[in-house]
Amino acid sequence: MSRTKLIIIGGVAGGATAAARARRMDEGAEIILLERGEYISFANCGLPYYVGEVIKKRQDLLVTTPEAFRKRYRIDIRIFCEVTAIDRKSKRVSIRNHRTQEKYWETYDKIILAPGAEPIKPPLEGINLEGIYNLRNIPDTDRIKNQVDKKRPQSAVIVGGGFIGLEMVENLVRRGVRITIVEMADQVMPPFDPEMASMVRAHLESKGVVCRLGQGVKGFRKEGGRLLVSVNNGEDIECDLVILSIGIRPENRLAKEAGLEIGKTGGIKVDASMRTSDPDIYAVGDAVEVRDFITGFPLISALAGPANKQGRIAADNALGRKGVFRGTMRTSIVKVFELSVASTGLSEKTLRGYGLPYQVSYTCSGSHAAYYPDAETMTVKLIFSPGKGTVLGAQIVGKEGVDKRIDVMAAAIHGGMTVFDLEELELAYAPPYSSAKDPVNIAGFVAANLIKGDVENVYPLEVSDLDPNERVFLDLRSRGEIRQSGSIEGALNIPVDELRDHLKDLDKEKAYIIYCAVGQRAYVGYRIMTQNGFRARNLSGGYETYKVFNQKIKNENPGARSQNSEFLKEEKPR
Repeated sequence: MSRTKLIIIGGVAGGATAAARARRMDEGAEIILLERGEYISFANCGLPYYVGEVIKKRQDLLVTTPEAFRKRYRIDIRIFCEVTAIDRKSKRVSIRNHRTQEKYWETYDKIILAPGAEPIKPPLEGINLEGIYNLRNIPDTDRIKNQVDKKRPQSAVIVGGGFIGLEMVENLVRRGVRITIVEMADQVMPPFDPEMASMVRAHLESKGVVCRLGQGVKGFRKEGGRLLVSVNNGEDIECDLVILSIGIRPENRLAKEAGLEIGKTGGIKVDASMRTSDPDIYAVGDAVEVRDFITGFPLISALAGPANKQGRIAADNALGRKGVFRGTMRTSIVKVFELSVASTGLSEKTLRGYGLPYQVSYTCSGSHAAYYPDAETMTVKLIFSPGKGTVLGAQIVGKEGVDKRIDVMAAAIHGGMTVFDLEELELAYAPPYSSAKDPVNIAGFVAANLIKGDVENVYPLEVSDLDPNERVFLDLRSRGEIRQSGSIEGALNIPVDELRDHLKDLDKEKAYIIYCAVGQRAYVGYRIMTQNGFRARNLSGGYETYKVFNQKIKNENPGARSQNSEFLKEEKPR
């Protein structure tokens, strides 16, 4: 057993995990965990649910206490102790005890930095007014919950439409608070692609949430005891409570002042062993710049899962065992009322920004067998490389079963699998849980068809760019479906089972955009038409996807094109 003296600066996912791992690896090491706050390990992701009283007991947020951690691991835990400087030359750290105001030095052999990240708080007028909060830790949560419990706010503005912001929306609505989201981007969930985020926005608005997108906040002020949020279009939004969820930045001050290298993202630069530019100092968690698993490009990842893994790897390497962090895919999921919204890997807009080639498919599948009660539809966006079909990313929005499908996609990316592998995956099936062709298989089938040239897609957001004089929408659903859910304006309607009978009535000089509800019948229609000499493309994701992505659908379409051939003949240009 060694007598390595390891100082861990900061707790929670990265630091506390590193401390526990270090003790398991080396019973003889001297391990000191320094935490400037009171809590060494708590459930960050559970904080909004405590405000919403889904989590009833405050103590349930505490993963462990200093006393329990000390007892199990025999680690020297010092809460309310902040490291103010690292003297790398003398291998010591300066510590301030915030309870006693004592200042002292502690020597080290190795350091693991886990300072986390701090909320972005722009210097806006009135941003420090009472009633304006960030949500990052347990004291923040206590302040917000105290306000909600005692003052019973009627309305709140959430500034920022990301993960924490949307979780706070749901939980404040549970407490009877009317919500307005103000988001500078033109979508909620900025990491997602806009068409997938549009489904989330629609769901929020169905719950009475007002979404003010593409608007920035200019400042805050109080009038008559209420807060006024000034937005950049000149309007003021009156409310009782403001939650800032603008984003976070790495806590890199200590590392900077110690002369450690900082990456271009602002995170502490580390190698695959989590070692900084100083061979005796490691860093983990929200404060570090890591690598994207797929591209190798640098990024910041504020997720608990990667932070835990980094903590284990840093502890191993600090104590002489080799370990490597291969990067992050930023796999994530968020609950937004009844919706589950999940992603893994690269988004389309990220790939476009990098200038990397990709293809996309959309599928809408049931969460389980359609004949078993209460099946829910999920929309799957699959992103893959042209040619080989390597899975690059996935985004899924739905109500049931989203979590397990995104996890399969994440495993596929981690294993370097292709869409052809997704076709062949053998996944658990029973009617209450899935279908014989799981949504993951379906996504693989559709993507593989694209690569093999069995179908050519057009995407919902591309439709408006097509020449209306050249293209014709062809709806292959039944007339009853159209009466119930509407159709794309101007579309011809021939049910797929009657399509062959009506080919003689269609104009081969036109280009047809074929669709059904979610894409299966349209694929069949595409194969029929193209093998009979027609130019056609399949509307990816079908009408249900188009309806969400575009707001140009008639709620009812009594003038939908007739199914009989005589009417179809009249629609040809004269």
